[in-house]
Amino acid sequence: MAQQQQEFNLTDLDDASKRELQNFIRNEESKAKIQTAVHSLTDLCWKKCITKPTITAGTLDKSEETCMQNCVDRFLDFQVAVLKNLEGMRG
Repeated sequence: MAQQQQEFNLTDLDDASKRELQNFIRNEESKAKIQTAVHSLTDLCWKKCITKPTITAGTLDKSEETCMQNCVDRFLDFQVAVLKNLEGMRG
């Protein structure tokens, strides 16, 4: 039994469905941006804090753990500052 593919045309959507689709796309774009930021943060902090070529004990040592926590905290502080600045520019 062969499946038929139906063509989908955005112009066939009613206004409410178009708005719903636009909101869905915006939400997915926001999720992708967050994932990218988390990946960048992980990469940045890893390169800065993990000095040994391998982790043999399965955990970070105390200095690496502290460095990672501080790195994440500074990143989050920076993000909050940027958001506040952008909100201030809006109104």
